[in-house]
Amino acid sequence: MKYSSLILFYLFSLNTLFAQKDYYFPERNKVWEIKAPATFKIDENKLQRVLDFALENEYSGSRDLRIAILKGFEREPFHEILGPTKKRGGPAGMILKNGYIIAQWGDTKRVDMTFSVTKSFLSTMAGLAVDHGLIAQTSDKAANYIWDGTFDGEHNGKITWAHLLQQNSDWSGELWGGKDWADRPPREGDLDDWKFRKLNEPGTIMEYNDVRVNVLAYALTHVWRKPLPMVLKENLMDKIGASTTWRWHGYYDAWTEIDGVRMKSVTGGGHSGAGMFISTEDMARFGLLFLNKGKWEDQQLISQDWIKKAIESSKPNVNYGFMWWLNKKGDRHWEGLSEDIYFAAGFGGNYIVIDNENDLVVVTRWLEPSKLGEFMTMLNTALK
Repeated sequence: MKYSSLILFYLFSLNTLFAQKDYYFPERNKVWEIKAPATFKIDENKLQRVLDFALENEYSGSRDLRIAILKGFEREPFHEILGPTKKRGGPAGMILKNGYIIAQWGDTKRVDMTFSVTKSFLSTMAGLAVDHGLIAQTSDKAANYIWDGTFDGEHNGKITWAHLLQQNSDWSGELWGGKDWADRPPREGDLDDWKFRKLNEPGTIMEYNDVRVNVLAYALTHVWRKPLPMVLKENLMDKIGASTTWRWHGYYDAWTEIDGVRMKSVTGGGHSGAGMFISTEDMARFGLLFLNKGKWEDQQLISQDWIKKAIESSKPNVNYGFMWWLNKKGDRHWEGLSEDIYFAAGFGGNYIVIDNENDLVVVTRWLEPSKLGEFMTMLNTALK
């Protein structure tokens, strides 16, 4: 029995050792360590073709993002620029393996808009609110926390935090000059029919809608009782060694008052300007935090429970969780790639991809959106 116990202990210790992820975490303002792809038995020639592909397939929209935004959403009634914009750079990106850089291209320190990648940062603010006990559970009705009329009425009163996070609330109203029904209306049919349509039961139909996302940002600002960029900085970005260059903007007129203090309510994207302005390297740090299940070195910054919830499929859309896109078998599935992949996605080809199976974080900027699946398939081929 004595020797059997020793053998079992040895096997347990060995399994524990191999189960642990040997990740590298870059320090702030220090050179990010690079490792040759061959270190991880990755085909360097095939990987170079992946980089060439990214450089050759730049987003086709204008580099003047004010023009690109107005062109991209021109069919929406009343659409206009309501917040800051910035001219963008060229294609850029990083591929991390176990935290080490194995490939990079373009200017990875340049700060650019990220559009709906911001939504995954916003979702994380809700996760931190749950972790800190400010929100008891995502199934709670938002009206139990926000009593100023934002969630009044028979329909809006049913909306939970989960509905807002999964974009299936069908919240009805107006915020910061944006009307819910005017955001991404159907391409066919009469606009008045859409405006006065019967609202969907919360939780039944997903509709990508920036006005409703901004309602979530507004509600979380009131829950935290401070601007969300401060929450993000204090709880995450400083602790993962992010630079001081990132900014999270709201619309010019998006001011609210809490505890006698006037503060900006930020947006969850750049649909009308604003949102997260950030470098490729800081995006990669955020992705690495999620790859390591919310832990940076020895500090658990986001609970594993939250990350697990954030990447669960919603009932109306198997490919969408709490503002993260999921590579599940559905309309947005990349055939032949792991279903354990999830990603943040933004207008113009901005992505943070988390590949748990291969211990990868992939950040791409200004990649033609229709080319992301092909890009990831080529990368997967290089790994094999």
